[in-house]
Amino acid sequence: MTHRSETTCASADAGGEAVVPHNLGITYKTTRVQTTTQSLALSVLDLVATRGGELAGSAIARSVELARQAETLGYKRYWVAEHHAIQGLACSATPVLIGHLAAATETIRVGSGGVMLPNHAPLVVAEQFGTLQAMYPGRIDLGLGRAPGGDFQTMRALRRGLAQDGDDFPALLDELRAYLGPERPGQVVKAIPGQNSNVPITLLGSSDFSAQLAAALGLPFAFAAHFAPDALYAAAQFYRQHFQPSEVLQKPYLLVAVPVVAAGTDAAAQRLFTTPQQRFLRLIRGEPVELLPPVDSMETLWSDTEKAAVENRLRAAIVGSDATVRVGLEKLLSDTHADEVIVVTDTYEHSDRMDSYERVARSAAEIKLVPNVVRRFK
Repeated sequence: MTHRSETTCASADAGGEAVVPHNLGITYKTTRVQTTTQSLALSVLDLVATRGGELAGSAIARSVELARQAETLGYKRYWVAEHHAIQGLACSATPVLIGHLAAATETIRVGSGGVMLPNHAPLVVAEQFGTLQAMYPGRIDLGLGRAPGGDFQTMRALRRGLAQDGDDFPALLDELRAYLGPERPGQVVKAIPGQNSNVPITLLGSSDFSAQLAAALGLPFAFAAHFAPDALYAAAQFYRQHFQPSEVLQKPYLLVAVPVVAAGTDAAAQRLFTTPQQRFLRLIRGEPVELLPPVDSMETLWSDTEKAAVENRLRAAIVGSDATVRVGLEKLLSDTHADEVIVVTDTYEHSDRMDSYERVARSAAEIKLVPNVVRRFK
């Protein structure tokens, strides 16, 4: 069954409450859901990719141009990732990029997708994002992940212990929330700026770990299906079924990040998609991941094993013409009941990337929401 939503590209409200979430229910349970006309929230995730031999400043300038276009098109958020020591990605200093992008725009929310919290002292993160919130009130998001964002040597350079496995993430999160929230009785150390700034926090994940934590704490949850789609449906279902209302959210709010490449025809989009395919191929080979020009065929570039690995990592990708992308978005909404889609698009030519984001916005605006429908979950 195809899920349809009445959409425009206008954003939902900053807290996510304008979009009415849907209950995933129990496996194979048929549920009648009351819905109202609403907008599909679209957002951008940017890894600030560079081409071979290119200075980081050029990639950052392209990000500024894309953020301005996304704002004009009605995208809700513009998020930048955190990766370290990866040749081809210029997104290591995430808070610095957020400030730069927020200064270049006016209304779009700007944030992290995400800050890898175990890499940093919670006090420093609170001070950074408290400062950003002070400069750009009501526009800053703090997406948090628990992965290192790099290899073991990079972890050591970041002063992380090599024995860390992310199990301390809940404790680090609690400490961070203490610095961003109202002052607690007996609190000695305060984040200034940061204390009582209440910067919105979203938990990011590619497994059910963060889904469980987000559900228990009543926080928004974003799933990284753009590189790890395997656990998407299980994590989405768990998050909705076990969500506990909080002062932050009364209803679950699920964001799903997926690769999307839109072009004039399916064939043209598939050709552009060979650029991210080459990136993931180089990633699994341990090679630099700079943007490479698209190719007519990938068959001569990878082995059967590499092809299977890349296609599995990019299994959630939506690639094609405007009509194909619209159908893909509808299926994603039907399968996950996402409240927000985070669009991840990397093409070699910046003009193709700008065009793709514009096409996605138009395609999303054509998706219609049918109220009072019966959904069968699987």
